[in-house]
Amino acid sequence: MSATKRVVVFDYGFGNVRSAERALARAGADVEITRDFDTAMNADGLLVPGVGAFAACMKGLREARGDWIIDRRLSGGRPVMGICVGMQILFARGIEHGVETEGMDEWPGSVEPLRADIVPHMGWNTVDVPAGSELFAGLDADTRFYFVHSYAVHDWTLPADNPVMRAPTVTWSTHGKPFVAAVENGALWATQFHPEKSGDAGAQLLTNWIGTL
Repeated sequence: MSATKRVVVFDYGFGNVRSAERALARAGADVEITRDFDTAMNADGLLVPGVGAFAACMKGLREARGDWIIDRRLSGGRPVMGICVGMQILFARGIEHGVETEGMDEWPGSVEPLRADIVPHMGWNTVDVPAGSELFAGLDADTRFYFVHSYAVHDWTLPADNPVMRAPTVTWSTHGKPFVAAVENGALWATQFHPEKSGDAGAQLLTNWIGTL
């Protein structure tokens, strides 16, 4: 029987860390909420939540050295998962109220206001999962997940001059216009929706992630 995986929920002041802790524990992980550098670096998995404004989250992440931890973990192929704004800050930039903020730039693209008549996008929605997804394994095509957001990535384009970069597995959803709902990219996975608020479906998704650690 495999050992229980240790997962750190990174506490940089911008996420629903208790809900994430409970959901990960339900999925079978040994969970700790901390911003301690060594603990976050050495965990089997690092989960980065996020709630609020892109710029504020990036500022908090940098102050907690979370950007450095994420970068170093990924350089060593150590798993990281972002949720909601914790996913958004992994992109190159965020644009809120006309102000552009630099993100982690793990993926190209801009986080911009949702292109929909009703904002925020709040409630249950389906996702369009591509073939080969590990994150959504065992879940039906009509499974719904819980979203709460006003911003998203609408355009996904990898640089044409980077043939070495393997194309990530990108899952889409639609609210007004299509937007990126999840990404699986080697050691880096992320969801725009909240798996910790998505009941049994979210629990299955987190179990799938923990199973890769």
